[in-house]
Amino acid sequence: MTFALLSTDELKALVRTVPDFPKPGIQFRDITTLIGHPVGMADSVQHLAQLAKACGAQKIAGMEARGFIFGAAVAVELGIGFLPVRKPGKLPIETIGIDYALEYGVDRLEVDPGAIGKGEAIVIVDDLIATGGTALATAQLLRSAGANVENALFVIDLPDLGGAAKLRDAGLTVQTLMEFEGD
Repeated sequence: MTFALLSTDELKALVRTVPDFPKPGIQFRDITTLIGHPVGMADSVQHLAQLAKACGAQKIAGMEARGFIFGAAVAVELGIGFLPVRKPGKLPIETIGIDYALEYGVDRLEVDPGAIGKGEAIVIVDDLIATGGTALATAQLLRSAGANVENALFVIDLPDLGGAAKLRDAGLTVQTLMEFEGD
């Protein structure tokens, strides 16, 4: 017996909004209520997996930390590998990395270069796209390692922050399950 997936509107209703976090005026979109709902989590992964499959994904990349939740689940669903994009110093081998700008400072992402095949179609999966800095750095890092990165999938888009547009300007196709207007 098969069941219809929850619609994206039904999934959106499972995302909790926390006002004034982490500072006044911010409407924080909290996915813990979505991932804690067994059908919501499963159906979110199914929706993302369908999109990734249509993109021809050979591997899924997810950024630390919430990208690990959705990215690994999508990879398992598709029967393909998962590539963790880590914060610095987390991998026990020689890595390649990229530094990228934050609002106040610089951060770094690293990967195992041996985990990326030349020309391999890698799809980025994460929980949320806000300003796009981390996702853009991830795409640049994977491309520098020889991957073919053309697609990025997110559960949530905050379009007012411009991240999806920034990724599109960098040549990525961006797809999301839902969006929330405002910060």
